[in-house]
Amino acid sequence: MTVKGVLFDFSGTLFHIESPVSWLGAAVARCGLGGTLGEDELHRVAGELSTAGAQPGGAPPREVPAHLTEVWAQRDRSAAEHRAAYLGLAREVSLPAQELYEALYARHMEPAAWHPYPDAAAVLTALRGRGVRIAVVSNIGWDLRPVFRAHGLDEFVDAYVLSYEHGAQKPDARLFAAACREIGFPPGDVLMVGDSPEADGGAGRLGCAVHLVEPLPVTERREGLGAVLGLAGAGG
Repeated sequence: MTVKGVLFDFSGTLFHIESPVSWLGAAVARCGLGGTLGEDELHRVAGELSTAGAQPGGAPPREVPAHLTEVWAQRDRSAAEHRAAYLGLAREVSLPAQELYEALYARHMEPAAWHPYPDAAAVLTALRGRGVRIAVVSNIGWDLRPVFRAHGLDEFVDAYVLSYEHGAQKPDARLFAAACREIGFPPGDVLMVGDSPEADGGAGRLGCAVHLVEPLPVTERREGLGAVLGLAGAGG
């Protein structure tokens, strides 16, 4: 296979969301509630939110409440469904102030809430140097382009194919097909890099090669993307 284009997933592949404690702490500070939760309470509530699956990009819910089953299953098809799903899960946890629910959702869309993996810039730079075209294909309910711009990675991305902008979510082949069209190559010349066998593996059914990485915190996965350069060694 000659790799001429690479499709990257966003969360768990190129970037990782901040810890639940950092996420909650930022929302608490934004609402001016710094004295409301002590350190122990902050950790306890952050743990409950994580267990509920309320942090987008974080751990999935241990159990989806029956009244949220439908919206959860299709949460990445639109901005409204994404918001409803994650605010719904957050509201399963008791918070000291109502404004915290909205603040938590707003926080996860801020560039500061996301950290690129240590090798992301180097790998993207190397691919660009070889003439490999790059697209980001993400199941998401908001515009992640500002995250890439803020972290200096937007210059390496030729196209963004975001589920909420297409009304479909991975593993729907339409997203991968759209990404291949955007970068100008047939699936047989394209490698999909992601962290979900179910979602990102859908590219394989279209004819793309698929490489999976582990969605570990950035401190625990320093070189997970390096294998992409070997797989795309014939690119360009």
